[in-house]
Amino acid sequence: QLQLVESGGGLVQPGGSLRLSCAASGFTLAYYAIGWFRQAPGKEREGVSCISSSGGSTNYADSVKGRFTISRDNAKNTVYLQMNNLKPEDTAIYYCAAPAIVQPMCVIQGNYWGQGTQVTVSS
Repeated sequence: QLQLVESGGGLVQPGGSLRLSCAASGFTLAYYAIGWFRQAPGKEREGVSCISSSGGSTNYADSVKGRFTISRDNAKNTVYLQMNNLKPEDTAIYYCAAPAIVQPMCVIQGNYWGQGTQVTVSS
């Protein structure tokens, strides 16, 4: 029963904020670098942000840099994505996945994926 479970999505107005959580069940998240990815309707999945197992290295897509912050609390077996100044183009299903490569690009090397959480940015 190895699982990654995303939560925290919802409907928010442009300029608003959300914090997404990615919680691990059945394995120790501290062993893995983690990535956040998103898929908008009719679009391909794209990388948003990645974080190393220790939290010492992070990477962000240019489209979210300065607005989103990835962090982790290994004691809680959870990775977070703080999303500020949200834009309509951020609307997507957001997924976390492991293990990730953090540098020089944020990519997923493994097969652990969550079920996704919907983020909708609209007036």
